[in-house]
Amino acid sequence: MGFGIGRGVVESFDDDRGLGWIVDDGGRRWLFHCTTIADGTRTIDAGTTVRFEVRSGGPGRLEAFSVSR
Repeated sequence: MGFGIGRGVVESFDDDRGLGWIVDDGGRRWLFHCTTIADGTRTIDAGTTVRFEVRSGGPGRLEAFSVSR
């Protein structure tokens, strides 16, 4: 179930773990996994401006998915 669409900048991305953080326009941080990068590349550079959707992730948390440049 989706909770909305956001815009932001990739704050960091760890290629080894496949995990990254996006900071949205409101200053909130969103965790994302490499499998949720929309173009299928599985990697993205810090500083990249992105659009993303928000959905329910792990227990009790929301996360970014469908991350696109």
